[in-house]
Amino acid sequence: MSQLDWAVLIGTIAFIVLYGVWKTRKTRNMSGYLKADNTERWWMMGLAIMATQASAITFLSTPGQAFEDGMRFIQFYFGLPLAMVVLSATAIPIYYRLKVYTAYEYLESRFDLKTRSLAAMLFLLQRGLSTGITIYAPAIILSAILGWNLTGTILFIGVVVIFYTVVGGAKAVSQTQRLQMAVMLGGMLVAAVVVVRLLPEQVSFPDAMVVAGKLGKLNLVDLSFNPNDRYNLWSGLIGGFFLALSYFGTDQSQVGRYLGGETIAQSRLGLLMNGLVKVPMQFLILMVGVLVFVFYQFHQPPLYFNQQQAAKVMASEAAPAWRQLEQESTTAFEQKRAAALAMIQGYKAGDDAAVETAAQQAQQAEVVRKEARLQAQELVKSQNNGVNLKDTDYVFLTFVTQQLPTGLVGLLLAVVLCAAMGSTASAFNSLASTTVVDVYKRSLRPNASDNHYVQASRWFTVGWGAVSILFALFAQQLENLIQAVNILGSLFYGTILGVFIAAFYFKTLKGNAVFWAAVLTQAIIFLLYYFTPIAYLWYNLIGCALVVGLGYLLQPLLPPNNTSAALTD
Repeated sequence: MSQLDWAVLIGTIAFIVLYGVWKTRKTRNMSGYLKADNTERWWMMGLAIMATQASAITFLSTPGQAFEDGMRFIQFYFGLPLAMVVLSATAIPIYYRLKVYTAYEYLESRFDLKTRSLAAMLFLLQRGLSTGITIYAPAIILSAILGWNLTGTILFIGVVVIFYTVVGGAKAVSQTQRLQMAVMLGGMLVAAVVVVRLLPEQVSFPDAMVVAGKLGKLNLVDLSFNPNDRYNLWSGLIGGFFLALSYFGTDQSQVGRYLGGETIAQSRLGLLMNGLVKVPMQFLILMVGVLVFVFYQFHQPPLYFNQQQAAKVMASEAAPAWRQLEQESTTAFEQKRAAALAMIQGYKAGDDAAVETAAQQAQQAEVVRKEARLQAQELVKSQNNGVNLKDTDYVFLTFVTQQLPTGLVGLLLAVVLCAAMGSTASAFNSLASTTVVDVYKRSLRPNASDNHYVQASRWFTVGWGAVSILFALFAQQLENLIQAVNILGSLFYGTILGVFIAAFYFKTLKGNAVFWAAVLTQAIIFLLYYFTPIAYLWYNLIGCALVVGLGYLLQPLLPPNNTSAALTD
């Protein structure tokens, strides 16, 4: 990187961190530390909610997902706007009426302590692990592409976020996330414009869309119903709806963002803003990936985007096989480039037959290129003890570092680090608040002072930060990273959501039945993951339905052990 890129990167990160610390330097009480003193406006919460979900994995992995698989990942978010409407109408009024610090406090008033504790522990387990991935993901990719030390990169991201989260709590998270979100959205808009400008002079944006469409990258909606297919309209609307309900309605990293609103109306508007803006934002990020794909139809891409691993193979006995694959990939690229240009010429001339012929030629060349890439991946696995190191997560940053002009490289790297910091800060804050409110204050030190709990929150932030950093240091890359995080979430969210759905809507269900139904459901979800091909989005619906169904089956067999709280009526 140039000195200008380093200046842009360091200056952006330093300004955001110092601004957040300065704005929240007077945070002293528990309400301020965990709920930002209920001073947040709707647009602040909307930005914070989006920044919490938009981890570095979003900006690293999603363009690579589009590069390899097209736009169909957008269907994952189709159920989200409806979920925001449901949560605004149901969950937010209950949380505000009870004046809770965490979502799990409500479960004790509705059921009992063990059900509250179970939901909180499932959240802590899931969020603690996934936070490790959100730190690990940008660190491993930045270290591979830029030659940074992996351990040092992980420690840098983790320690910086721990610092400002410990100092300012929820206020610091919210203050920094506004600026981080502005950098992220601005950076991706700039990236989209720059990719189009880097296309050959004779290739306009409409031309690029013709190439992308004919090569299967504009596959926005798939109407087929297949429970084993991860991304289609039905898995997105149904499975994505239940995943969004659970994530935004029961995950403290998100609930904590809108519990700090001035009023119920402000919190509702913040959630609805997320519902309106999130899908277009993901569309933009996926479109950047598609445009990068089109760019590489006219500029030869590397055989394997993780150049660090490619160099390892070239230094081994597999080097001759690698060079052969590079030659095959080069030949396929030249054929594909000629076909893409012919496709554009046919489109401009209005010759549909020529367009179709050129598209078929390009598709055939793409098949050859993909086969070469798959064989290259096998060679990489052979040099890494069988570890499956897919390279789609490296596509976008490889393009950024090799193709973008000086200054913009630093800006796009700042986008990645801002995303990592924003989502990680929310996670640390939510892990600490859940541990303090639902475990430490409730069961271990119920009568301590307000200042004591603030200090405990700070120490638990440090503790969870250390756990997440350690997990990141020992993590192994899992498939495409954006999928890995969503799979991990889906393994737990269905069960947690089922507990909350039972609490909100099934007033005759009691604590004992719901507790044991949740335990059984979590075991069943793990079995489904390991032994069936069912797409992970469906786990959210299955888990939710199982908790409620098993709860009614078990209730006649178990003592109720509690009565429903009047506050839920």
